[in-house]
This record gives sequence, structure tokens and C-alpha cells, in this order.
Amino acid sequence: MTLRLGRHSFADDATLVMAIVNRTPDSFYDRGATWAEDKAFERVATVVAQGAEVVDIGGIKAAPGEEVGEAEERSRVVDLVARVREAFPGLAISVDTWRASVGDAVCAAGADVLNDAWGGADPELVDVAAAHDVAVVCTHTGGVTPRTRPYRIEYDDVVRAAIDDTVAYAERAVAAGVARESVVIDPAHDFGKNTFHSLEVTRRLGEMVATGWPVLVSLSNKDFVGETLDLPVGQRLTGTLAATAVCALAGARIYRVHEVVETRQTVDMVWSIAGRRPPRRAIRGLQ
Repeated sequence: MTLRLGRHSFADDATLVMAIVNRTPDSFYDRGATWAEDKAFERVATVVAQGAEVVDIGGIKAAPGEEVGEAEERSRVVDLVARVREAFPGLAISVDTWRASVGDAVCAAGADVLNDAWGGADPELVDVAAAHDVAVVCTHTGGVTPRTRPYRIEYDDVVRAAIDDTVAYAERAVAAGVARESVVIDPAHDFGKNTFHSLEVTRRLGEMVATGWPVLVSLSNKDFVGETLDLPVGQRLTGTLAATAVCALAGARIYRVHEVVETRQTVDMVWSIAGRRPPRRAIRGLQ
């Protein structure tokens, strides 16, 4: 199925790297390095040069912390979206928000995707996506409240729960008027899950791919990688790429990441091994 993200369309065999751009002073990964709007814009320019097809701009960190109201969230992301839209017309712009009011504002400014990391916490977000004819990412969070950490959440089958919830969300988005080719599902590693849950979702990601909905994975430097290897945030790249390779072999389409170049090389190599992508150059033994 051709994937359409707002004004941008991608072939059904294309993989996309979605680069994370944090307009927050307290991100777990960059510790506010792109908090200033000019720094965030520089980050966009850098990842575009590195080959990212999508940027995902967020104005609130996922973890608990200082309360960020709707007006403050809008002030962090709307002007940046408009600036990026003008500077990079060929770039797909995603905004990480669960609030319909913020979604409406960023879509008016030029966003192509509403990345709802909190599993439909605001049911009106799909109506906003439909009204603006943009894409929506439907995540599985186990019903947790936005910006809370999971605590002893149990599933009979975490993958079955992720499939059921994301597919139901996807179908609700289509019923609200979002184009079917503009709906993406995401198992949401770490969100509403412990490390064992996230590892199982990774291992069985092919079951989500088999639903027919394009699958996004957000693996980059996450806690399940850190806990599995007992490594701090700054030392999780190798583990992240290992998980990326597993998800690529399963057929994930979009990879939300901090490290663009390394992710692109990993995904391209795995898709070529899987027979979905020809080598860029193949002359060995032929000339």
C-alpha cells in the first residue's frame, strides 16, 4: 500500500527514517541541546542532509516532569513547524502530540503527520487529522495516562493487545475520515510496557506487520535497550541498531530515531538481505 503522509507519498517498498527533533529543555537523550528554536532548526537541517525523509518535532518529553500546558506546547512547536515547512518543502513533518488543539495548530502551520504517542488519549485527534487530510500514528500504550511510567502492567499477550488496540485505533481513524493510506500503527516500545514486553514486541513484530497497516517503531536509545544491556543512554546505539535490524527484517516501514545515518545503513542492509531492496552497487564477481 502506498503510504501517504500529508502532501508526501511513498512507494509501498520504501522505508522511512523519522528523525527526532526535541523542542524541550529536558529530553532524556539530548538534555535540551535543541531547546532553543534556532538549535532545533539546525537539527532539522542536519538530519535532512543526512537523509531523513521525516522529522518528528515534539514539545513535551514523554517522561514525567514539569507540567506543559496546551498554550506552552503550541508555542514550542507551531512556529518551528511553519519555519521548517517553508525551508524544506520536500520534507514530511510529523509532530509528537496527543492534544487535538495542538494538532490543529501544527497542521495549519504545515505538519503532515500527527504522531500520537499516547494511544488516543484525546479522542478528537483523529478528527483533526481527517479535517486537515494528514496522517496519524496510532500507538499502543496499555491505556496509561500521558506522561506516566508503567508500573507492574500485565498482559495475557502483549503483542495481541498491541495489535488489537492499534488496529482498533486505526479503524476509528478511518471511520473519522482519515485516508486509509495515511494511517500507521506503532507498538510503542516502553510505553505501557516493561522491558520483557518490549523485547517480545520486537521479537514478534512480524505479527503487527501482517495486519497490513504500515508499522512504525520507535526504538532509539530506549530503556528496554538500556536495561537489556545495562547501559546508560549515551551507550545504547549498538543495542538500538540490533533491535532495528530485527524490526527491519520483520518489515517495519518507519523508524523514529536519533541517529539517522546508522539507522539508514542498518535498515537498507537488512532490507537487501530480505530481498526487498537491490544493492546500491553490485560488481563483485561480475567484472
